[in-house]
Amino acid sequence: MYIQTYDSPFGELYLCSNGKQLTGLWFASSNHYPRTILEYEHGELAVFQQTRSWLDTYFSGKEPTFKPAYHIDGLTPFRSQVIACLEQIPYGKVTTYQAIAAHIAKQKGIAKMSAQAVGGAVGWNPISIIIPCHRVIGKNGSLTGYGGGLQNKVRLLHLEGIDCSAFFIPQKGEER
Repeated sequence: MYIQTYDSPFGELYLCSNGKQLTGLWFASSNHYPRTILEYEHGELAVFQQTRSWLDTYFSGKEPTFKPAYHIDGLTPFRSQVIACLEQIPYGKVTTYQAIAAHIAKQKGIAKMSAQAVGGAVGWNPISIIIPCHRVIGKNGSLTGYGGGLQNKVRLLHLEGIDCSAFFIPQKGEER
């Protein structure tokens, strides 16, 4: 396991790799940063250079035209479906947990899928920003579910040119 840091305009990010692919990208303040990683090496890897280049482009306000190679451990079939939906959200656009749930329900040939289950899988995403979980909002415009902090979610959306004036931070218990 390899690790490096990246100083973004929104705070320090941790980049993790298996030596060839990116395996994690988190804000240092993230709820989901794997604090259980005890053994890692600091090393300069090609994938870290690619990731920094991607992040430099992204944080300059431009849409990157490539993605660094990545690998996600622990993908269940459901998480895989959710990650595939996240990867399809265009730069500068948002979707809802409910829309992702409806899409997966249709793929599975079932009448309904839980938006809360989708929210759990979205929140599990280990490669933030590149796999754009920040582009998912509640069906009523609520800004929820970003392990890197809601302030960073809003800042990332603004960076992509998304007008967040109609969005709000919900009270506990409000529906997604």
